[in-house]
Order: sequence, then C-alpha cells, then structure tokens
Amino acid sequence: MRRVARFWLASVVLGIGLAVLASPARAAEGPPEERAGVQQAEASLAGLEPFTHSPDFFPILTWDKLRGWKPPYRDAQQGLAGIAECRFTIAGFVNVEDLPACEKLGLAALVPPDEKTAAAGREWLKLSDAQIDARVKAMAERSRTSKAVLGYFIMDEPGVTAFPTLAKVVAAVKRHAPGKLAYINLYPSYATVGAPDRSQLGTATYTEYLERFVREVRPQLLSYDNYMVEYSDDLADAKKAAVYFADLLEVRRVSLKHGLPFWNVVSCNQIRPLTTIPSPGNMALQAYTTLAAGGRGLSWFKYHQDAYHYAPIDNSGQKTLTWRYLQAINHQVRTLGPIVNRLRSTGVYFTLPAPGPSFPVLPGSVVKRVQSKASRRGLSAAEPPLLVGEFTGEDRADYAMIVNLSLQRSANIQLETIKTYKTKLVISAETGRPSPLDEKNGLWLPAGHGALIRLE
Repeated sequence: MRRVARFWLASVVLGIGLAVLASPARAAEGPPEERAGVQQAEASLAGLEPFTHSPDFFPILTWDKLRGWKPPYRDAQQGLAGIAECRFTIAGFVNVEDLPACEKLGLAALVPPDEKTAAAGREWLKLSDAQIDARVKAMAERSRTSKAVLGYFIMDEPGVTAFPTLAKVVAAVKRHAPGKLAYINLYPSYATVGAPDRSQLGTATYTEYLERFVREVRPQLLSYDNYMVEYSDDLADAKKAAVYFADLLEVRRVSLKHGLPFWNVVSCNQIRPLTTIPSPGNMALQAYTTLAAGGRGLSWFKYHQDAYHYAPIDNSGQKTLTWRYLQAINHQVRTLGPIVNRLRSTGVYFTLPAPGPSFPVLPGSVVKRVQSKASRRGLSAAEPPLLVGEFTGEDRADYAMIVNLSLQRSANIQLETIKTYKTKLVISAETGRPSPLDEKNGLWLPAGHGALIRLE
C-alpha cells in the first residue's frame, strides 16, 4: 500500500478526469450522444452486486493486521479491546482465532485467507482457477460460524494485470460466502501510469484504472487510499492537496455511476519522516470530507506503529495522543455515518478559491453560498475555504455537510440556501440529536471539522 509514495506525476494532479465530476444525474442532462454513452456503459455493467449491510452500521476499519504481517508477530491479546475502545467498527485484519473476541466486543471483522497472507495479497496470482476456488472455499469454511465476519481481505493495490485473477476470487467469494465482502483496496492516482507490467496502474489514466476495475473485476465496492493531506504538509502544498480532492471526486463519480459504495483509506500516522504528523484537524478533515462526498466507509492506515511514527499504538504497545485524537474522530463518524448511510449524495462543491481549477464550486442545488470568516470581530480578514456536500433524504428533507478545509483556523459559517426552508437543524456529531442553526451568530467549525445540517 505504501510504495506509491515515491512516485509523482505532475500531470495527475489536475488531469484525472476532472471534466467529468458530475453525478449520473448531471450526465443525463448532457447532449444526446453523451446520454447514450452513459446508458450503454451502465447497461453493460448490469448485474453488479454492491455490498450492503444494516444502515445503522458505518464501516470504520483499522487498515492493519492485528498480529502483524510478518515476524516478529505482535501479541494481540489486548489489541481488540483497544480497537473497540477507539470506536472502530471493523477489526482488520484478524485471524480466525480472534473472531470470538470480536463477537464479544461488537466488532465486525475482515479475515485474510490464511495466517501466511502477505500485506499485498499477491499470492492469488500464483494460483490456478481450481486452487483459487479451493482457497476461497476453505477460507469461508474456517469462519462460517462467526457472526463477526463481514468479509475477507483479498488484495491491496493491484494493477490491471491482476484484474482477471481478482475477478475469479470475487466470483468465488460470492459462491462460497454469499453476502460477505471480497475486500480489495486500489491505488491512488499518484501511482505510476503507463503500459501494463511497466507501471503500477497499468493504464494511461486513473479514470481508466477505476473503470476497468469495475468492468473486469465486478467488485462489491470501491476502496482506495490517499495520504495527500499529510504529504502536502496539511494542505500547504497546493498541488499535492489537489490530488487528495481530485481522487475523492473521481472515485465518488465512478461509484455513483455504477451504484457501488466507496471506502476511503486515509492516514493516522506520520506517513513519511518529513511530513506533518496526525492531528485532530487533519484527521477530522479526512473523515469529514469522506462523509461529505457520500463515502460509505473509512479506513485508517495504520493502527500499530511498526515503521510509522506517531501512530495510535507505539512499538511498546502503548496508546499515544494520536489514539486519543482518533477515538474522538471515530466517535463523530460513528454518530453521523448511519445518518449519511440513509442519504443520497447529490453534489460536492467548494467555495472560491477551490483546490483545483476544474473543481465544482457553489452554488449547488441546495446551497447558494456560505460566508466563511476566521473572525467575527474583524481581527482577521481570512475566509477559510469550505467543502459542501449536498444530500437528499428518505424523509424528503435536504441535507448539507459543510467542512472547514483550513487546518490553521476555525471558521464561522453562515449559510444561504437556494430556496427557503422552515427549519435548519445542526445534527450533533456527539449525540446525533438536532438543534436549531444559529443563523444570527453563525456556526463555528474547528480546523478540519464539519457539520451536517438538515433543511426542511
């Protein structure tokens, strides 16, 4: 998962399909030939089986192997209790013998095929069709009696040459473990592009990589990783920061087009020695922007330190300040996630200046504009940038999630909508309870944090 940190393609920053950031509804409003192309693509992928679960459950995954990927293996005797206490909902990745503890703690689990599975999961590429089927069948049989099993870890960051094999693995999981997830995590756009076997993606563009994954593997969801919030030194490097948002928008677009949920893998450690470290602000930004874009799952790389400093658990097995920050952010996601699960994402917009020149900006369909101030008393002229995610609910209400993209300043926001609403309610990220939006004094958002507002 981490090899892509070394590779940089300047063309990727603003050139990964940002001209097609609209949802399927917007594509349907285009010229006839564009509408026909969208309909044809969707028809050719009929029969995709998106991963589903109770809307009360929001996936929050430790992207890590509980006992470690290689010797010396960690003693995980107390690890699961700490994961549950840190407000994760999925323990990843656990061995079969850990499943009873997951059940007692109320944790779902992703299980590797066997204890010898390496971090990348590339063992599948060495197997025949019969061996793939047998391995999946054995994997399902070993864990069939546990209610904790959400699915199985299959592979991390495959290139397109692995897609034919992965298609067979996904199909085998559907046969032998119906309803369970065959979990595959994809590269970010800053992996290298080019010919198969000569680049990491094996395609000319990130969009082609995502579309081929859906078309050839027929997955149950899209999961990808992106650590540009820290690589950009808390968004100070504008080009690298733009890559984070570009990937978020493009994965969202592809997921909406094909009716698949998406999960975002983000960073809760110092991803490289010279980057910034985890903070309440940068972890909140990664979580809230995922929710605001309609993400249906959040993964944190990685829980145990190993070679990564400032991780939630250090190499002596002790909790760090990062653990405490992460616990607070996970609690907010667990509170708001089930609400977002019941909403349909209809748009993502930025205030000016947007992180990239082709990114969608307000007004949207619900929000006309948002006034943002770092100081209501005029002590600063700064106007912290915002991201606005728009939703519609089953209750026919509209929703807006507004995220403060500044990692240096709090933002006081005042919301102006397209139409008049009788009520504007802020949903508490602590309790999930609504309270009236203070339109006179505005709503304060700490650095990197967001708020979900119900409009009716």
